[in-house]
Amino acid sequence: MRNVYDLSPLYRSTVGFDRVFDMFDRLAHAEPRTDWPPYNIERTGEHQYRISVALAGFSPEEIEIVQEENALQITGQKHSDQDTAQVLHRGIAGRSFKLASNLADHMKVTAARAENGLLVLDLVLEVPEAAKPRQIHIATGSSEQKALGNQTEAAAANAA
Repeated sequence: MRNVYDLSPLYRSTVGFDRVFDMFDRLAHAEPRTDWPPYNIERTGEHQYRISVALAGFSPEEIEIVQEENALQITGQKHSDQDTAQVLHRGIAGRSFKLASNLADHMKVTAARAENGLLVLDLVLEVPEAAKPRQIHIATGSSEQKALGNQTEAAAANAA
Protein backbone atom coordinates (compact mmCIF):
# COMPACT_ATOMS: atom_id res chain seq x y z
CA MET A 1 0.00 0.00 0.00
CA ARG A 2 1.29 3.44 -0.91
CA ASN A 3 1.22 6.39 1.43
CA VAL A 4 -0.36 9.43 -0.19
CA TYR A 5 0.63 12.76 1.29
CA ASP A 6 -1.52 15.89 1.28
CA LEU A 7 0.58 18.74 -0.15
CA SER A 8 -2.09 21.43 0.17
CA PRO A 9 -0.42 23.13 3.20
CA LEU A 10 2.69 23.63 1.09
CA TYR A 11 0.66 25.35 -1.63
CA ARG A 12 -0.44 27.95 0.93
CA SER A 13 3.08 28.80 2.14
CA THR A 14 5.05 28.80 -1.12
CA VAL A 15 4.81 30.63 -4.40
CA GLY A 16 5.93 29.31 -7.77
CA PHE A 17 6.55 25.68 -6.83
CA ASP A 18 3.39 24.30 -8.43
CA ARG A 19 5.35 22.27 -10.98
CA VAL A 20 7.34 20.54 -8.23
CA PHE A 21 4.23 19.70 -6.20
CA ASP A 22 2.46 18.44 -9.32
CA MET A 23 5.43 16.17 -10.01
CA PHE A 24 5.23 14.72 -6.46
CA ASP A 25 1.50 14.23 -6.88
CA ARG A 26 2.02 12.36 -10.17
CA LEU A 27 4.66 10.17 -8.54
CA ALA A 28 2.33 9.33 -5.67
CA HIS A 29 -0.39 8.17 -8.07
CA ALA A 30 1.81 6.67 -10.79
CA GLU A 31 2.07 3.03 -11.60
CA PRO A 32 5.13 1.31 -10.18
CA ARG A 33 7.95 1.66 -12.67
CA THR A 34 10.80 -0.64 -13.43
CA ASP A 35 14.34 0.55 -12.97
CA TRP A 36 15.58 -0.76 -16.28
CA PRO A 37 17.98 0.13 -17.68
CA PRO A 38 20.11 0.78 -14.59
CA TYR A 39 21.64 4.26 -14.37
CA ASN A 40 23.70 6.55 -12.13
CA ILE A 41 23.37 10.29 -11.60
CA GLU A 42 26.57 11.97 -10.43
CA ARG A 43 27.53 15.50 -9.51
CA THR A 44 30.90 16.20 -11.14
CA GLY A 45 31.24 19.89 -10.23
CA GLU A 46 29.37 22.80 -8.71
CA HIS A 47 27.06 23.08 -11.75
CA GLN A 48 28.01 19.91 -13.68
CA TYR A 49 26.27 16.55 -13.62
CA ARG A 50 26.65 13.21 -15.38
CA ILE A 51 24.07 10.52 -16.12
CA SER A 52 25.46 7.07 -16.97
CA VAL A 53 23.03 4.49 -18.37
CA ALA A 54 24.02 0.82 -18.71
CA LEU A 55 23.13 -0.11 -22.28
CA ALA A 56 25.22 -3.17 -23.12
CA GLY A 57 24.30 -4.48 -26.55
CA PHE A 58 22.73 -1.25 -27.86
CA SER A 59 24.41 0.65 -30.67
CA PRO A 60 24.24 4.47 -30.84
CA GLU A 61 21.84 4.16 -33.80
CA GLU A 62 19.35 2.32 -31.57
CA ILE A 63 19.27 5.07 -28.93
CA GLU A 64 17.47 8.43 -29.13
CA ILE A 65 18.04 11.30 -26.68
CA VAL A 66 15.60 14.23 -26.63
CA GLN A 67 15.66 17.26 -24.32
CA GLU A 68 12.53 19.39 -24.45
CA GLU A 69 12.50 22.28 -21.97
CA ASN A 70 12.80 20.62 -18.53
CA ALA A 71 12.32 17.04 -19.69
CA LEU A 72 14.98 14.57 -20.79
CA GLN A 73 13.91 11.39 -22.53
CA ILE A 74 16.17 8.51 -23.52
CA THR A 75 14.61 5.75 -25.62
CA GLY A 76 16.11 2.59 -27.01
CA GLN A 77 14.68 0.38 -29.71
CA LYS A 78 16.64 -2.81 -30.28
CA HIS A 79 16.69 -3.93 -33.90
CA SER A 80 15.73 -7.56 -34.37
CA ASP A 81 18.66 -9.89 -34.74
CA GLN A 82 18.85 -11.67 -38.06
CA ASP A 83 21.14 -14.34 -36.61
CA THR A 84 19.98 -17.88 -36.97
CA ALA A 85 21.90 -18.97 -33.88
CA GLN A 86 19.89 -20.66 -31.18
CA VAL A 87 20.23 -18.74 -27.90
CA LEU A 88 20.58 -21.14 -24.98
CA HIS A 89 20.67 -18.44 -22.31
CA ARG A 90 19.76 -14.76 -22.69
CA GLY A 91 21.28 -12.74 -19.82
CA ILE A 92 21.80 -9.50 -21.75
CA ALA A 93 18.47 -7.73 -22.02
CA GLY A 94 17.65 -6.37 -25.43
CA ARG A 95 14.18 -5.04 -24.78
CA SER A 96 13.06 -1.56 -25.74
CA PHE A 97 13.00 1.08 -23.04
CA LYS A 98 12.02 4.65 -22.29
CA LEU A 99 13.83 6.51 -19.51
CA ALA A 100 12.43 9.95 -18.62
CA SER A 101 13.81 12.53 -16.18
CA ASN A 102 12.78 16.00 -15.13
CA LEU A 103 15.58 18.55 -15.29
CA ALA A 104 16.01 21.75 -13.34
CA ASP A 105 15.40 25.05 -15.09
CA HIS A 106 18.37 26.11 -17.26
CA MET A 107 19.87 22.56 -17.28
CA LYS A 108 21.41 21.60 -20.63
CA VAL A 109 22.86 18.39 -22.03
CA THR A 110 26.33 19.32 -23.28
CA ALA A 111 27.62 15.93 -24.47
CA ALA A 112 26.49 12.36 -25.08
CA ARG A 113 28.85 9.49 -25.74
CA ALA A 114 28.91 5.70 -25.66
CA GLU A 115 31.82 4.12 -23.83
CA ASN A 116 32.34 0.63 -22.40
CA GLY A 117 28.67 -0.34 -22.66
CA LEU A 118 27.50 2.88 -21.00
CA LEU A 119 25.67 5.86 -22.43
CA VAL A 120 27.21 8.89 -20.70
CA LEU A 121 25.43 12.26 -20.73
CA ASP A 122 27.12 15.39 -19.40
CA LEU A 123 24.83 18.16 -18.15
CA VAL A 124 25.50 21.69 -16.98
CA LEU A 125 23.35 24.19 -15.11
CA GLU A 126 23.65 27.55 -16.91
CA VAL A 127 21.67 30.15 -14.99
CA PRO A 128 21.35 33.38 -17.00
CA GLU A 129 22.29 36.67 -15.34
CA ALA A 130 18.66 37.81 -15.35
CA ALA A 131 17.68 34.79 -13.22
CA LYS A 132 20.52 35.12 -10.67
CA PRO A 133 19.81 36.75 -7.31
CA ARG A 134 20.41 40.48 -7.18
CA GLN A 135 20.36 42.95 -4.32
CA ILE A 136 17.67 45.63 -4.37
CA HIS A 137 18.57 49.12 -3.12
CA ILE A 138 16.15 50.60 -0.60
CA ALA A 139 15.65 54.33 -1.11
CA THR A 140 14.98 56.59 1.86
CA GLY A 141 12.34 59.35 1.85
CA SER A 142 14.89 62.17 1.45
CA SER A 143 16.78 60.42 -1.35
CA GLU A 144 13.49 59.73 -3.16
CA GLN A 145 12.54 63.42 -3.01
CA LYS A 146 16.04 64.40 -4.12
CA ALA A 147 15.90 62.00 -7.09
CA LEU A 148 12.40 63.22 -7.98
CA GLY A 149 13.59 66.85 -7.78
CA ASN A 150 16.54 66.06 -10.07
CA GLN A 151 14.19 64.43 -12.59
CA THR A 152 11.89 67.48 -12.50
CA GLU A 153 14.80 69.88 -13.02
CA ALA A 154 16.12 67.77 -15.92
CA ALA A 155 12.67 67.72 -17.55
CA ALA A 156 12.37 71.51 -17.18
CA ALA A 157 15.83 72.03 -18.70
CA ASN A 158 14.95 69.80 -21.67
CA ALA A 159 11.68 71.71 -22.22
CA ALA A 160 13.48 75.09 -22.31
